[in-house]
Amino acid sequence: MLRLGEKVVIVADAFEQNLPVGEYGFIIAYDRNPDNAFDYVLRVPQMNRNFFVPAGDVDLEEVLLKQEAERVEREALIDYALATHNEKLFHHLMNGDFQAVEEEEETADEVMSQADFIKQVNLRAWI
Repeated sequence: MLRLGEKVVIVADAFEQNLPVGEYGFIIAYDRNPDNAFDYVLRVPQMNRNFFVPAGDVDLEEVLLKQEAERVEREALIDYALATHNEKLFHHLMNGDFQAVEEEEETADEVMSQADFIKQVNLRAWI
């Protein structure tokens, strides 16, 4: 739950109230009525208005900045992997299963007994 006075960004308009998506606002009150779908009262200084908004329509500015930084970092790493022809890094960035591939290679090198093999197959079948 967000605190009062916290600076947030409007990221969606679930109830189509003509919210200014992408604008900043401040949490000025909680809506504690259990029969109401709205969670917060938001003050948008740009429009000089208050809006009732659900929790899913707003997000902290810090969270959005962090997500954007991670996206830019990932894109830069993809560009680097393509420029240096680093296939392992590229597959890791695109699939995210780099460690799982290494573990499979390590287990493939080891000799397994028949019982261990059946156990491993059954474990993967559940996944």
